[in-house]
Amino acid sequence: MKKLFFLILILFFSSNIIAQDWPQFMGPDRNCISPETGVLKTWPESGPEILWTVNVGIGYGGPVVKNRKVYLLDRDDETGDIMRCFDITNGNELWNYSYDAAGSVMFPGSRSVPLVDDKHVYSCGPYGDLYCIDVDTHQPVWKVNVWTDFGGDPGNVLSDDTGGRPGGFGRNGNFPTWAISQCPLLYDDLLIIASQAPEAGVVAYNKNTGDVKWKTPNLGLAGYVSPIVVKIDDNDHLVMVTASGGGRGGQPHVPGNVVGIDPLSGEILWEFNDWNCHIPVPSAVDAGNNKLLITGGYELGALMIQVKKEADGSYGTSELFRTEEFGDQTKTPIFYNGYFYAQYGTNNKRDGLTCMNVDGEIMWKTKREPDFNKGSMLIADGMMLATDGSKKLYLIEPNPTEFKSVASVEILGEGAEGGEGIASRVGGRTQNWAPIALADGKLLIRDQSRLLCIKVAE
Repeated sequence: MKKLFFLILILFFSSNIIAQDWPQFMGPDRNCISPETGVLKTWPESGPEILWTVNVGIGYGGPVVKNRKVYLLDRDDETGDIMRCFDITNGNELWNYSYDAAGSVMFPGSRSVPLVDDKHVYSCGPYGDLYCIDVDTHQPVWKVNVWTDFGGDPGNVLSDDTGGRPGGFGRNGNFPTWAISQCPLLYDDLLIIASQAPEAGVVAYNKNTGDVKWKTPNLGLAGYVSPIVVKIDDNDHLVMVTASGGGRGGQPHVPGNVVGIDPLSGEILWEFNDWNCHIPVPSAVDAGNNKLLITGGYELGALMIQVKKEADGSYGTSELFRTEEFGDQTKTPIFYNGYFYAQYGTNNKRDGLTCMNVDGEIMWKTKREPDFNKGSMLIADGMMLATDGSKKLYLIEPNPTEFKSVASVEILGEGAEGGEGIASRVGGRTQNWAPIALADGKLLIRDQSRLLCIKVAE
């Protein structure tokens, strides 16, 4: 009986360790909410303890964690992409794998977040190179290109004839201005990614072989949105958002689309065809009760839609509200305890951290006091951990009645000096926009020169 008791204890703690992984973009449930407990409710004046740092290249791709191993897609523009694996306890680099994908894009460096399961780590580089790498042998199992395989023009080194911008928003197969930024998603045995290429909007691969299992037709103008799975009448729907276009210089306006897809077959289940955001990045947010929040930056705000199953089994959509007072330029808002939280700082709007209810009512905005602009956030154990997009890390109590900052510390660096032209193309070395990750009581943050591991839980 005593042996059985200890076996149950071991299994219990093992399951907790698994639950505390951060294996994909936006965490275990792809919603920026962690099951971690024991999060510190306050910090000393000097801030939480930095356990270790390692040097990385400039970039915007965040880390993932599984079984106490940290995976990060790094990049050297002179050679290509580098998958790096670190020990979460001490930062030691356990292994790395690099492949040829030389070239430089606007805002250089990696931008996609990897995905890791028990056997493989999957990553997509800025030129569309999707690799499946064995976590034990550290060698590729399969590789494809999510852009050129489906009719997209190859990305090139920055050239004068595009004004320093390769392609243009993925129009007509041109390489997207800010490169391939979409993050992969795992659904059963399918590795799903938003190709957004001329011949495929979303593609599902066999996760073990790389064989294409299904692909949708082109869904609309290319953006930078990663797909997400939501619940519609207790059924899983994969949701994708495309860009809008035109409306300038006499060009006709082309609306963006919100598309619901069967994740197993690729069948298009429904569409909403009136979204306006020419550079969409955030994923859709499942707001419950068949409602979806769609957000964008550049003062284009947010849209709430309702998906409804009709008597004949088909699906319809309707608009519930639209607002310019809430949005996010680079991150997906967090939906927590019935309220949305987002950093609504864009080129011309500085609303800072903003809270909105499910009816579109703005509860509060920090604006510039304090300023939040393209930072990253997550929630664990009733506390929000947030970077401000520049140098500060905040500990916040998420509360719909007021902004409640518990502590903050200037912890992120400006980054190392880059090569010629880096500063102008990045716009400054304090654009610390990478998604953060939380696992094993440790917060992982990438700035423009380092990966930091910070103790934020007991």
